[in-house]
Amino acid sequence: MSDPSTGSGHLPAVVRHDDLPSRITIYEVGARDGLQNEKTAIDTGVKADLITRLLDAGLSPVEATSFVHPKWVPQLADAKQLMEELVDRIGDRARELPVLVPNEKGLDRALELGLRHVAIFGSATETFANKNLNQTFDGQWAMFEPTMNRAKDANMTVRGYLSMCFGDPWEGQVEIAKVVEAGKRLLDLGADELSLGDTIGVATAGHVKALVKAFEHEGVPTERLALHFHDTYGQALANTLAGLQCGVTTYDASAGGLGGCPYAKSATGNLATEDLLWMLNGLGIEHGVDLDKVADTSSWLAGHLGRPSPSAVVRALRS
Repeated sequence: MSDPSTGSGHLPAVVRHDDLPSRITIYEVGARDGLQNEKTAIDTGVKADLITRLLDAGLSPVEATSFVHPKWVPQLADAKQLMEELVDRIGDRARELPVLVPNEKGLDRALELGLRHVAIFGSATETFANKNLNQTFDGQWAMFEPTMNRAKDANMTVRGYLSMCFGDPWEGQVEIAKVVEAGKRLLDLGADELSLGDTIGVATAGHVKALVKAFEHEGVPTERLALHFHDTYGQALANTLAGLQCGVTTYDASAGGLGGCPYAKSATGNLATEDLLWMLNGLGIEHGVDLDKVADTSSWLAGHLGRPSPSAVVRALRS
């Protein structure tokens, strides 16, 4: 097994850049955001195996599941059973795994299990708020408030996801000022961290820099921001590098590039964790994750899914 700081063997060559962060956090979303888009049912035990393997590879946090109604996300209908199995396997460590809770009912289930970290998601656009939250852009904040307040009262950390930050399939371009307004409202409600989502994968590097700088201009430090890219147009790594150049140190990624977007048929999924790790290794940026272990896990999972991993690095390492 190779050293996690060097990747596979002695490649890639490490060339450090002083204008980039020395260490970043990878927020692994494959078990939730990745698997929720799969067409075939995934056994609860396989999901538990996936999460424990990702933890063993050094990934932390690993978002485990979503407490959402099975009607909307049938792939995650076993959320309670999954978390109970993980508690049996890894004990209290399972309660540190973040889960998505779209409303108070989801929060109730997380509280019953003694979980400590939750996430909610909002929209930067009117249409997406209406279609996915059954709310207006302005009305969504009132919906989030009781969930946020109860979570904070229970000493939970709360992550805020913001969708459609770089483009919307119905509305087209999204004004940066509108994204900043929406993000600040999530933070003002009590979110500890704000993940800016390129939901349909249309972001480009200059757009990323402009958005991060706009948040900074409004007094939001980069330490409170995370970036969530999809690789629809092959721009996820370029966008990540742009974020690094702005000082953002938390990036969402999905093992094997699992995921996708139902509103962009050409979407190939989330930024692959392995692709991100390869780039970080080459830049000499610390992350504490074993690339080979993650690639092994993605290859193993591809066997269960019956198709090759979309990650370029997984294909290269396992060819």
